[in-house]
Amino acid sequence: MLPQPKRQVPLQTDELADGLLENYEKAPAAMQHVNSYELPSTEAVARIIEQVRALIFPGFVGPSLARATPTELRDQVRERIDELRNSMRKQLYRGLHHKAQSELGRKDLDCPHCAAAASEITDGFLDDLVRLREFIATDVRAAYEGDPAATGTDEIIFCYPGLYAVSVYRIAHALLTLGAKIIPRIMTELAHERTGIDIHPGARIGESFFIDHGTGVVIGETTEIGARVRIYQGVTLGALSIRRDAGRPSQTERRHPTIEDDVVIYAGATILGGDTIIGRGAVIGGNCWVTSSVPAQAMVTLSSRCVGSSETRIREWKDDASSTK
Repeated sequence: MLPQPKRQVPLQTDELADGLLENYEKAPAAMQHVNSYELPSTEAVARIIEQVRALIFPGFVGPSLARATPTELRDQVRERIDELRNSMRKQLYRGLHHKAQSELGRKDLDCPHCAAAASEITDGFLDDLVRLREFIATDVRAAYEGDPAATGTDEIIFCYPGLYAVSVYRIAHALLTLGAKIIPRIMTELAHERTGIDIHPGARIGESFFIDHGTGVVIGETTEIGARVRIYQGVTLGALSIRRDAGRPSQTERRHPTIEDDVVIYAGATILGGDTIIGRGAVIGGNCWVTSSVPAQAMVTLSSRCVGSSETRIREWKDDASSTK
């Protein structure tokens, strides 16, 4: 519990400033960053997200292109690409520079290697932008085909938080794969703040992914999700807690589940652990707690026997799945 203030007279600004400056001197270096190189800007990263989305969803995102002639459209697209290249390269550089300096314990103001890497990542991202757009198009179709309430794909693009979060994840994942530091995580946390959907950029997610409603969804860093998977609000694909004496796990260690193709996970379900595999075509019912693998085509509900990890129960799950066909 924080100590209760006992001040009887109004605090003076100079006194507070002096107190904070003194605390800056005592506090760990990770708590402040002053008189040094530039850090990434959260506001600038948010603008980059919208710049990319404007190229992926022209007309739906960014300035109107309704009356543009073919020549004007080409000029607009070229201008947007150049603006994106400049702003992305700058923020990627800041993220790479900061990570390098943190690892070296230094505060160099310039890093030519980081600048070259930022340019390479930016160009690699832009070279792959058409493919990325085609991949995101599968998510749009999956949302439309998976939700009878949708009146059209325009409604999906304008209104669905799941598509927004997945689109930002795909942008961030592409940058992370190319070697970006910090910026991808900032991107997905901005989407998390806006939608309530938390997807780590390190997760691997196949095409035609649909998050319906979405609020409270958590997808951890080492999660692997196949194609045509559909999940609902409140779903957690997370890691099992570690013992206090076990030490911090390696960042490359598999901590989160694998979800194979064509799986449906209903609202409130929790699936945990790096050894947990949800087989192709399985259905996980609402509010289920799953910490062991589920066979293909199985259905897990709160009242079913699809809970546990013994070989006997796995055989029972297979028998149950066969009897329902």
